[in-house]
Amino acid sequence: MPLNVPGILVPFQLLIYPRLALPHLAVKDIRHLDFQALKKAGYRGAVFDKDNCLTIPYKDQLVPELNEAWKECLETFGEDNVLIVSNSAGTYLDAGGIQSESVSHHLGVSVLLHKSFKPAYSCISSVRAYFSGLKSPLREDELIVVGDRIFTDVVMANRMRMARDKEAKSPNLIQMSMQCAFEKEGTVATEKETVGINDMSITNRPLAVWTTGVWKRESMAMRYLEKRLVDAVQKWSKPPGDEPLDTKRFVKSWSEPLPPQKTWLEKVIWVFKWT
Repeated sequence: MPLNVPGILVPFQLLIYPRLALPHLAVKDIRHLDFQALKKAGYRGAVFDKDNCLTIPYKDQLVPELNEAWKECLETFGEDNVLIVSNSAGTYLDAGGIQSESVSHHLGVSVLLHKSFKPAYSCISSVRAYFSGLKSPLREDELIVVGDRIFTDVVMANRMRMARDKEAKSPNLIQMSMQCAFEKEGTVATEKETVGINDMSITNRPLAVWTTGVWKRESMAMRYLEKRLVDAVQKWSKPPGDEPLDTKRFVKSWSEPLPPQKTWLEKVIWVFKWT
């Protein structure tokens, strides 16, 4: 696989903005995400990585253990509001878009077609274009970005946050017009009020979700370094005052089901089988 130049350059940006590497939420896998709570908080869509987040690397099928969680995600957000953004399927390496079509078929959602690897700003622009082109457009602050890699998935989500901040600080004429369009009874109502979202504790940025579990061991040395980096930034950097509020409410407890107990007859048969 060719070098991911945007990913390689990330450490240089982290020297200036170290908290770009911090996820807002870390879970083992998506079975621990409470999609209903996320929607109640105002999140209406999701961006997912593919390899080692939803599928085995280089495979297109959903990991069977995630079937129920994936179904819940699609039922909560809607298939159109869930997008796969991969550094394999949908890139220029995917000749003829064959893999992206296969992934879309198996997962039941769209795969982003993009020319640059995550976390490139051009990739972020493509994500924006997809969600703004929906029948009911979504903004970045209404998205969760879920992935297993810090330098690609988490940094991409936080770069989207930075871009959103810059726009919020210097609104242009179009943004001011859009804001006035929601004016009601002398006050400015937000778009969240318009679509019936009452929980206003959501920040105006996408939520970066880091899945720490690995379905197949891959790049373990780099994963270890990413984990140490996250620990160091959390320990030594000072959080800004506008960090997302209580993200623990988006996590639900989940444990591996215990294997069925063998009867005494099955145990005897098993012993004789191996003697």
